[in-house]
Amino acid sequence: MKLIEEIYEMYRGRIKGTDEDLDLIALTILEDTSRSELLELIQEMETEELQYFFRLYIFETLKEKWSNSEERVRLEKKSLH
Repeated sequence: MKLIEEIYEMYRGRIKGTDEDLDLIALTILEDTSRSELLELIQEMETEELQYFFRLYIFETLKEKWSNSEERVRLEKKSLH
């Protein structure tokens, strides 16, 4: 994806690429991008990119949901003792 290449070139050598760095870059871009611009970027994606995009979204969302659910169960069990 052209956007990813542009971002990579912009920050290469300037950051370490930690999860925190990358999350901050992503949040900054999203704050500065309108809904219509986001939809335009999605429209420009190749099929494989779009599938990867949704695969990653599904994976991360389910991972978070499972983690939150397991944490809730752990806290409930702890409060029973």
